[in-house]
Amino acid sequence: MYQNNQANLVNFGEENRPRLAMTLGDPAGIGPEVILKALAEPEIIKKYNVTVVGSRDLLAQTYRNLNLTGNLAPVANPDELSVSDVLLGAEIGEIIPGKGNTASGAASFAYMEYAIAQTLAGKFDGIVTGPIAKSAWKAAGYNYPGQTELLAQKSGVDRFGMLFVARSPHTGWTLRALLATTHIPLRQVADTLTPQLLTQKLDLLVECLEKDFGIDRGRIAIAGLNPHSGEQGQLGHEEQDWLIPWLEQERQKRPQLQLDGPIPPDTMWVKPGQAWYGNSLVQNPADGYLALYHDQGLIPVKLMAFDRAVNTSIGLPFVRTSPDHGTAFDIAGKGIADATSMKAAIHLAAELVSQRLAARKL
Repeated sequence: MYQNNQANLVNFGEENRPRLAMTLGDPAGIGPEVILKALAEPEIIKKYNVTVVGSRDLLAQTYRNLNLTGNLAPVANPDELSVSDVLLGAEIGEIIPGKGNTASGAASFAYMEYAIAQTLAGKFDGIVTGPIAKSAWKAAGYNYPGQTELLAQKSGVDRFGMLFVARSPHTGWTLRALLATTHIPLRQVADTLTPQLLTQKLDLLVECLEKDFGIDRGRIAIAGLNPHSGEQGQLGHEEQDWLIPWLEQERQKRPQLQLDGPIPPDTMWVKPGQAWYGNSLVQNPADGYLALYHDQGLIPVKLMAFDRAVNTSIGLPFVRTSPDHGTAFDIAGKGIADATSMKAAIHLAAELVSQRLAARKL
Protein backbone atom coordinates (compact mmCIF):
# COMPACT_ATOMS: atom_id res chain seq x y z
CA MET A 1 0.00 0.00 0.00
CA TYR A 2 2.85 2.38 0.81
CA GLN A 3 6.17 2.90 -0.89
CA ASN A 4 8.68 1.53 1.56
CA ASN A 5 10.97 4.32 2.78
CA GLN A 6 14.03 2.10 2.73
CA ALA A 7 16.80 1.43 0.25
CA ASN A 8 17.30 -2.02 -1.23
CA LEU A 9 19.93 -3.81 0.86
CA VAL A 10 22.50 -6.26 -0.45
CA ASN A 11 22.03 -10.00 -0.30
CA PHE A 12 24.36 -11.91 1.98
CA GLY A 13 26.74 -14.41 0.46
CA GLU A 14 28.63 -16.99 2.48
CA GLU A 15 31.77 -14.89 2.18
CA ASN A 16 30.24 -11.62 3.44
CA ARG A 17 27.91 -12.73 6.21
CA PRO A 18 27.67 -9.94 8.81
CA ARG A 19 29.74 -10.75 11.89
CA LEU A 20 27.66 -9.88 14.93
CA ALA A 21 28.53 -10.01 18.62
CA MET A 22 25.45 -10.65 20.74
CA THR A 23 25.67 -9.87 24.45
CA LEU A 24 23.50 -11.70 26.97
CA GLY A 25 22.51 -8.52 28.77
CA ASP A 26 21.70 -8.99 32.44
CA PRO A 27 21.79 -12.78 32.86
CA ALA A 28 19.14 -12.60 35.59
CA GLY A 29 16.67 -11.11 33.09
CA ILE A 30 15.08 -12.45 29.93
CA GLY A 31 18.14 -11.76 27.75
CA PRO A 32 19.42 -15.37 27.68
CA GLU A 33 15.91 -16.67 26.97
CA VAL A 34 15.11 -14.34 24.06
CA ILE A 35 18.57 -14.91 22.60
CA LEU A 36 18.11 -18.69 22.54
CA LYS A 37 14.65 -18.23 21.04
CA ALA A 38 15.91 -15.77 18.43
CA LEU A 39 18.84 -17.97 17.42
CA ALA A 40 16.45 -20.87 16.83
CA GLU A 41 15.31 -19.04 13.68
CA PRO A 42 17.00 -20.89 10.77
CA GLU A 43 17.31 -17.75 8.65
CA ILE A 44 19.42 -16.00 11.30
CA ILE A 45 21.89 -18.84 11.68
CA LYS A 46 22.11 -19.37 7.92
CA LYS A 47 22.54 -15.73 6.87
CA TYR A 48 24.52 -14.18 9.73
CA ASN A 49 27.69 -15.02 11.63
CA VAL A 50 26.54 -14.57 15.24
CA THR A 51 28.71 -15.03 18.32
CA VAL A 52 27.05 -14.90 21.73
CA VAL A 53 29.14 -13.00 24.26
CA GLY A 54 28.48 -14.23 27.78
CA SER A 55 28.64 -17.61 29.41
CA ARG A 56 28.02 -20.99 27.83
CA ASP A 57 27.17 -22.42 31.26
CA LEU A 58 24.50 -19.74 31.80
CA LEU A 59 23.07 -20.43 28.35
CA ALA A 60 23.03 -24.17 29.06
CA GLN A 61 21.25 -23.51 32.36
CA THR A 62 18.66 -21.37 30.57
CA TYR A 63 18.23 -24.05 27.91
CA ARG A 64 17.55 -26.71 30.51
CA ASN A 65 15.12 -24.47 32.38
CA LEU A 66 13.19 -23.61 29.22
CA ASN A 67 12.74 -27.29 28.48
CA LEU A 68 11.18 -27.71 31.92
CA THR A 69 8.80 -24.73 31.84
CA GLY A 70 6.47 -25.90 29.09
CA ASN A 71 7.87 -23.25 26.73
CA LEU A 72 6.43 -23.91 23.27
CA ALA A 73 8.75 -21.71 21.20
CA PRO A 74 11.73 -23.25 19.37
CA VAL A 75 14.95 -22.84 21.36
CA ALA A 76 18.53 -23.04 20.10
CA ASN A 77 20.86 -25.57 21.72
CA PRO A 78 23.87 -23.67 23.17
CA ASP A 79 26.12 -26.58 22.15
CA GLU A 80 25.44 -25.64 18.53
CA LEU A 81 26.17 -21.92 18.93
CA SER A 82 29.34 -19.86 18.72
CA VAL A 83 29.90 -18.52 22.25
CA SER A 84 32.66 -16.31 23.62
CA ASP A 85 32.94 -17.13 27.32
CA VAL A 86 33.64 -14.07 29.44
CA LEU A 87 35.17 -14.93 32.79
CA LEU A 88 33.27 -13.49 35.73
CA GLY A 89 34.50 -12.41 39.11
CA ALA A 90 31.28 -13.71 40.62
CA GLU A 91 30.11 -17.28 40.74
CA ILE A 92 27.32 -18.27 38.37
CA GLY A 93 25.38 -19.46 41.41
CA GLU A 94 25.04 -15.83 42.53
CA ILE A 95 22.99 -15.07 39.41
CA ILE A 96 19.34 -15.92 40.05
CA PRO A 97 16.65 -15.54 37.37
CA GLY A 98 14.38 -12.63 38.19
CA LYS A 99 16.72 -11.00 40.70
CA GLY A 100 19.11 -8.42 39.33
CA ASN A 101 22.00 -7.89 41.74
CA THR A 102 25.65 -6.94 41.94
CA ALA A 103 26.74 -10.20 40.32
CA SER A 104 24.38 -9.91 37.36
CA GLY A 105 25.30 -6.24 36.88
CA ALA A 106 29.01 -7.03 36.87
CA ALA A 107 28.42 -9.85 34.40
CA SER A 108 26.40 -7.77 31.94
CA PHE A 109 28.99 -4.97 32.11
CA ALA A 110 31.80 -7.45 31.41
CA TYR A 111 29.94 -8.82 28.40
CA MET A 112 29.58 -5.30 26.99
CA GLU A 113 33.23 -4.40 27.55
CA TYR A 114 34.37 -7.55 25.76
CA ALA A 115 32.02 -7.06 22.80
CA ILE A 116 33.03 -3.42 22.35
CA ALA A 117 36.75 -4.18 22.53
CA GLN A 118 36.50 -7.03 20.04
CA THR A 119 34.38 -4.99 17.65
CA LEU A 120 36.77 -2.04 17.75
CA ALA A 121 39.59 -4.52 17.08
CA GLY A 122 37.81 -5.67 13.91
CA LYS A 123 36.58 -9.11 15.00
CA PHE A 124 32.91 -8.11 14.64
CA ASP A 125 31.03 -5.73 12.34
CA GLY A 126 28.35 -4.87 14.87
CA ILE A 127 26.87 -5.57 18.29
CA VAL A 128 23.39 -6.69 19.28
CA THR A 129 22.91 -6.14 22.99
CA GLY A 130 20.60 -7.88 25.41
CA PRO A 131 18.76 -5.69 27.95
CA ILE A 132 20.57 -4.60 31.09
CA ALA A 133 19.42 -3.23 34.45
CA LYS A 134 20.93 0.17 35.23
CA SER A 135 20.35 -0.47 38.94
CA ALA A 136 22.44 -3.66 38.76
CA TRP A 137 25.23 -1.79 36.97
CA LYS A 138 25.17 0.82 39.71
CA ALA A 139 25.24 -1.87 42.39
CA ALA A 140 28.34 -3.28 40.69
CA GLY A 141 29.99 0.15 40.70
CA TYR A 142 29.32 1.24 37.10
CA ASN A 143 27.56 4.59 36.92
CA TYR A 144 26.36 4.95 33.33
CA PRO A 145 22.91 6.14 32.25
CA GLY A 146 22.77 3.12 29.95
CA GLN A 147 24.55 0.99 27.38
CA THR A 148 24.51 3.77 24.78
CA GLU A 149 26.71 6.01 26.90
CA LEU A 150 29.17 3.18 27.59
CA LEU A 151 29.37 2.38 23.87
CA ALA A 152 30.04 6.03 23.06
CA GLN A 153 32.72 6.42 25.74
CA LYS A 154 34.58 3.26 24.78
CA SER A 155 34.38 4.26 21.10
CA GLY A 156 35.72 7.75 21.81
CA VAL A 157 32.75 9.62 20.32
CA ASP A 158 30.74 12.50 21.78
CA ARG A 159 28.13 12.74 18.99
CA PHE A 160 25.67 9.89 19.38
CA GLY A 161 21.95 9.27 19.61
CA MET A 162 19.21 6.74 20.30
CA LEU A 163 17.23 5.95 17.15
CA PHE A 164 14.25 3.60 17.36
CA VAL A 165 13.48 1.64 14.21
CA ALA A 166 10.51 -0.62 13.51
CA ARG A 167 9.05 -2.14 10.34
CA SER A 168 5.29 -2.42 10.18
CA PRO A 169 3.97 -5.97 9.79
CA HIS A 170 0.86 -4.47 8.21
CA THR A 171 2.33 -2.28 5.46
CA GLY A 172 6.11 -2.76 5.43
CA TRP A 173 6.63 0.92 6.19
CA THR A 174 9.66 1.70 8.37
CA LEU A 175 9.37 4.01 11.38
CA ARG A 176 12.51 5.83 12.53
CA ALA A 177 12.34 8.03 15.64
CA LEU A 178 15.34 9.80 17.15
CA LEU A 179 15.35 11.23 20.68
CA ALA A 180 16.96 14.65 21.20
CA THR A 181 17.25 14.01 24.95
CA THR A 182 17.12 10.62 26.63
CA HIS A 183 17.43 9.56 30.26
CA ILE A 184 17.00 12.83 32.13
CA PRO A 185 14.20 14.04 34.43
CA LEU A 186 11.34 15.77 32.63
CA ARG A 187 11.92 19.02 34.53
CA GLN A 188 15.42 19.25 32.97
CA VAL A 189 14.30 18.86 29.36
CA ALA A 190 13.58 22.51 28.52
CA ASP A 191 16.93 23.64 29.93
CA THR A 192 18.85 20.86 28.19
CA LEU A 193 17.42 21.53 24.74
CA THR A 194 19.41 24.10 22.75
CA PRO A 195 19.84 24.98 19.07
CA GLN A 196 23.32 23.45 19.22
CA LEU A 197 22.00 20.16 20.61
CA LEU A 198 19.24 19.92 18.01
CA THR A 199 21.70 20.66 15.20
CA GLN A 200 23.87 17.83 16.46
CA LYS A 201 20.93 15.42 16.61
CA LEU A 202 19.65 16.49 13.20
CA ASP A 203 23.14 15.99 11.74
CA LEU A 204 23.19 12.46 13.18
CA LEU A 205 19.75 11.64 11.81
CA VAL A 206 20.59 12.94 8.33
CA GLU A 207 23.88 11.01 8.30
CA CYS A 208 22.13 7.84 9.47
CA LEU A 209 19.42 8.09 6.81
CA GLU A 210 22.09 8.48 4.14
CA LYS A 211 24.66 5.95 5.37
CA ASP A 212 22.48 3.24 6.85
CA PHE A 213 19.25 3.49 4.85
CA GLY A 214 20.36 5.00 1.55
CA ILE A 215 18.01 8.00 1.86
CA ASP A 216 19.82 11.17 0.77
CA ARG A 217 16.91 13.55 0.15
CA GLY A 218 14.81 12.70 3.16
CA ARG A 219 11.79 14.17 4.85
CA ILE A 220 12.16 14.73 8.59
CA ALA A 221 9.42 15.72 11.04
CA ILE A 222 10.48 17.69 14.12
CA ALA A 223 8.30 17.94 17.21
CA GLY A 224 7.49 21.03 19.18
CA LEU A 225 8.12 21.08 22.90
CA ASN A 226 4.93 22.55 24.33
CA PRO A 227 1.25 21.69 23.79
CA HIS A 228 0.18 22.96 20.35
CA SER A 229 3.87 23.86 19.80
CA GLY A 230 3.40 26.76 22.19
CA GLU A 231 0.42 28.28 20.34
CA GLN A 232 2.36 31.42 19.42
CA GLY A 233 3.73 31.86 22.90
CA GLN A 234 0.50 31.31 24.79
CA LEU A 235 1.49 27.86 26.06
CA GLY A 236 5.26 28.23 26.29
CA HIS A 237 7.94 30.41 24.72
CA GLU A 238 10.58 27.94 23.55
CA GLU A 239 9.15 27.62 20.04
CA GLN A 240 8.98 31.38 19.50
CA ASP A 241 12.24 32.16 21.28
CA TRP A 242 14.53 29.72 19.47
CA LEU A 243 13.00 26.53 18.04
CA ILE A 244 11.23 28.13 15.04
CA PRO A 245 14.20 30.42 14.18
CA TRP A 246 16.56 27.42 14.47
CA LEU A 247 14.39 25.38 12.13
CA GLU A 248 14.30 28.18 9.54
CA GLN A 249 18.10 28.32 9.59
CA GLU A 250 18.32 24.55 9.14
CA ARG A 251 15.96 24.70 6.14
CA GLN A 252 18.26 27.23 4.49
CA LYS A 253 21.34 25.12 5.25
CA ARG A 254 19.76 21.87 3.99
CA PRO A 255 17.77 22.68 0.82
CA GLN A 256 17.89 19.02 -0.24
CA LEU A 257 15.79 18.03 2.77
CA GLN A 258 12.17 18.61 3.71
CA LEU A 259 12.07 19.64 7.36
CA ASP A 260 8.55 19.75 8.79
CA GLY A 261 7.81 21.44 12.10
CA PRO A 262 7.76 22.24 14.83
CA ILE A 263 4.76 19.91 14.76
CA PRO A 264 2.45 19.87 17.80
CA PRO A 265 3.45 16.76 19.77
CA ASP A 266 -0.11 15.46 20.01
CA THR A 267 -0.56 15.38 16.22
CA MET A 268 2.94 14.51 14.98
CA TRP A 269 2.31 10.80 15.39
CA VAL A 270 -0.99 10.66 13.49
CA LYS A 271 0.62 10.08 10.07
CA PRO A 272 3.07 7.47 11.37
CA GLY A 273 0.18 5.63 13.01
CA GLN A 274 -1.78 5.68 9.76
CA ALA A 275 1.24 4.51 7.77
CA TRP A 276 1.88 1.76 10.32
CA TYR A 277 -1.65 0.36 10.33
CA GLY A 278 -2.51 0.95 6.69
CA ASN A 279 -4.85 3.94 6.54
CA SER A 280 -5.03 4.74 2.81
CA LEU A 281 -5.64 8.45 3.47
CA VAL A 282 -2.12 9.20 4.71
CA GLN A 283 0.25 10.75 2.20
CA ASN A 284 4.05 10.83 2.40
CA PRO A 285 4.90 9.99 6.01
CA ALA A 286 8.35 11.21 7.00
CA ASP A 287 11.55 9.19 6.68
CA GLY A 288 12.57 10.20 10.20
CA TYR A 289 11.00 11.75 13.29
CA LEU A 290 12.89 13.87 15.82
CA ALA A 291 11.28 13.82 19.26
CA LEU A 292 12.53 16.27 21.87
CA TYR A 293 12.39 14.03 24.93
CA HIS A 294 12.11 10.40 25.98
CA ASP A 295 8.39 9.85 26.47
CA GLN A 296 7.39 12.18 23.63
CA GLY A 297 9.06 9.70 21.28
CA LEU A 298 8.77 6.37 23.02
CA ILE A 299 5.12 6.35 24.04
CA PRO A 300 3.95 6.37 20.40
CA VAL A 301 6.76 4.06 19.27
CA LYS A 302 5.84 1.48 21.89
CA LEU A 303 2.13 1.80 21.20
CA MET A 304 2.75 0.93 17.57
CA ALA A 305 5.71 -1.40 17.82
CA PHE A 306 6.26 -2.61 21.36
CA ASP A 307 7.12 -6.16 20.29
CA ARG A 308 9.31 -5.29 17.31
CA ALA A 309 10.96 -1.88 17.78
CA VAL A 310 14.75 -1.81 17.80
CA ASN A 311 16.97 0.62 19.70
CA THR A 312 19.79 1.66 17.35
CA SER A 313 22.80 3.67 18.53
CA ILE A 314 23.85 6.13 15.83
CA GLY A 315 27.11 8.05 15.65
CA LEU A 316 29.25 5.05 16.63
CA PRO A 317 32.02 3.64 14.40
CA PHE A 318 30.10 0.35 14.21
CA VAL A 319 26.51 -0.85 14.16
CA ARG A 320 24.73 -1.43 17.46
CA THR A 321 21.14 -2.53 17.93
CA SER A 322 19.11 -3.75 20.89
CA PRO A 323 15.53 -4.90 21.47
CA ASP A 324 13.33 -2.10 22.76
CA HIS A 325 12.43 -3.74 26.05
CA GLY A 326 13.98 -4.19 29.45
CA THR A 327 15.14 -7.13 31.53
CA ALA A 328 11.57 -8.09 32.53
CA PHE A 329 12.76 -9.63 35.80
CA ASP A 330 9.14 -10.41 36.67
CA ILE A 331 8.90 -13.06 33.95
CA ALA A 332 12.53 -14.21 33.81
CA GLY A 333 12.84 -17.97 33.96
CA LYS A 334 9.18 -18.62 33.16
CA GLY A 335 9.63 -19.41 29.47
CA ILE A 336 7.08 -16.83 28.28
CA ALA A 337 9.32 -14.02 27.02
CA ASP A 338 8.67 -12.85 23.43
CA ALA A 339 11.75 -12.85 21.19
CA THR A 340 10.21 -10.80 18.34
CA SER A 341 12.10 -7.61 19.20
CA MET A 342 15.38 -9.49 19.61
CA LYS A 343 14.94 -11.11 16.19
CA ALA A 344 14.21 -7.69 14.71
CA ALA A 345 17.37 -6.31 16.36
CA ILE A 346 19.49 -9.05 14.78
CA HIS A 347 17.99 -8.59 11.32
CA LEU A 348 18.33 -4.81 11.45
CA ALA A 349 21.95 -5.00 12.62
CA ALA A 350 22.77 -7.29 9.72
CA GLU A 351 21.01 -5.02 7.23
CA LEU A 352 22.82 -1.92 8.49
CA VAL A 353 26.17 -3.72 8.38
CA SER A 354 25.49 -4.81 4.82
CA GLN A 355 24.56 -1.28 3.81
CA ARG A 356 27.81 0.09 5.24
CA LEU A 357 29.94 -2.64 3.68
CA ALA A 358 28.31 -2.10 0.30
CA ALA A 359 28.91 1.67 0.54
CA ARG A 360 32.63 1.09 1.21
CA LYS A 361 32.95 -0.93 -2.01
CA LEU A 362 31.55 1.90 -4.17
